Amino acid sequence: LPVPSYATPTVLGVDDFALRKRQTYGTVLIDQERHQPVALLPERTADTVAQWLREHPGVEVITRDRSQAYAEGARQGAPAATQVADRFHLLQNLAEALTQVFTTYGTALDAVNATVRQQPVPLPDGTMAVPVPPPATPPLAQQQAAQRAAHRQAIYDEVWTLHRAGWTVSAIAAQVGRGRRTIERYLRTPTWPVPQHRSNYGRSVLNPYKDYLLARWNAGCRTAMQLFRELQPRGYTGSYRRVAAYVSRVRQAQGLAPRRQGRRQTLPVVAEPASPPLTPRRATWLVLRREAQRTEAEAEQLTLLRAQQAEVAEAVDLAQDFTHLVRQRQPAQLDPWLKRATTSTQEALQRFAKGLHDDYEAVKAGVTLPWSNGPVEGHINRLKMLKRQMFGRARLDLLSRRFVGAPRDGPAQAACLRTPTQAHTEVA
Repeated sequence: LPVPSYATPTVLGVDDFALRKRQTYGTVLIDQERHQPVALLPERTADTVAQWLREHPGVEVITRDRSQAYAEGARQGAPAATQVADRFHLLQNLAEALTQVFTTYGTALDAVNATVRQQPVPLPDGTMAVPVPPPATPPLAQQQAAQRAAHRQAIYDEVWTLHRAGWTVSAIAAQVGRGRRTIERYLRTPTWPVPQHRSNYGRSVLNPYKDYLLARWNAGCRTAMQLFRELQPRGYTGSYRRVAAYVSRVRQAQGLAPRRQGRRQTLPVVAEPASPPLTPRRATWLVLRREAQRTEAEAEQLTLLRAQQAEVAEAVDLAQDFTHLVRQRQPAQLDPWLKRATTSTQEALQRFAKGLHDDYEAVKAGVTLPWSNGPVEGHINRLKMLKRQMFGRARLDLLSRRFVGAPRDGPAQAACLRTPTQAHTEVA
């Protein structure tokens, strides 16, 4: 059966999808007004998109992510169309730049974490509790981490030496034995960042059970084996050693010696800190989170972070101002913000501002018009579901028939066929 054809959309959403992840990618085209898939293209190149647009004149608005290929394809195939940069991807690019800033200023995050650990934890009843200290790192683990960091820094220095000598990214990756993404990430960071915590820092299989464990401990049950046995029926699948190590930290918070019950003395109440320790990524999302969604502990963390260094405070202010103008759609604030970011002391934010300036018209439209690539992402989720249903037989021709040629009848689909203008008129 041939793939059905539909009228050329006025507002077109463009994004990529993976036919085979990390190997083969295509392009999905969505009619944003009717919320319908239009076509699946075999590649995600500028020429492929431009050719489709030339064959289907009439597109007036094109929503896309920050891809240069789609930007160039839209300019070639539909030069009169208005390109709209997706707001989510704008904030995602900002988050990447801000993470680089916090990676460079890791000492500021460590100072905030150290301050928070020393503060008492407020309880719902108004009393204060002693915070549980962080787990200690064994000397051998510290030595191994220092060796790994020194090895990574040597590779980083070699990458920059080869880059200054004129080597391409692919050649550098082959020489040092790392992937292209790693090399590109190193080249986006002009100075070697401080060693970071592991990606699962602060996470533990014991975390969901700490509230119960501390409640039992504060109630007088101070035997690690008994606590371990009580946690098992509640779903805990970790080891006894993990519980014993945590109990040792609780004893440390109360000033108890190891394996001493301390029944004859009044012990302070112990509680976990209200917020997890800051990492570059956690600090980024703390800054970008809406103010109404921050807890009191997170607001205090942010205040402490601002007070560490003037450069960090500047980056936080710039990030929050840009987030506000995007969410509130304030195009008049874009030019003043770009001017501030261009003269910033942070190279990561300067590069981010340069990327916005190079894509200025699409960014300006993104913070002005209501269109975004959100509906396109929803269709891509449906496309992934179809691929899984087809058990590896999702060639592009068959996938197009199931995705583009899906039945469109019924009241729900008829409601989707109405344009925003028609729906607004009917409601009025």
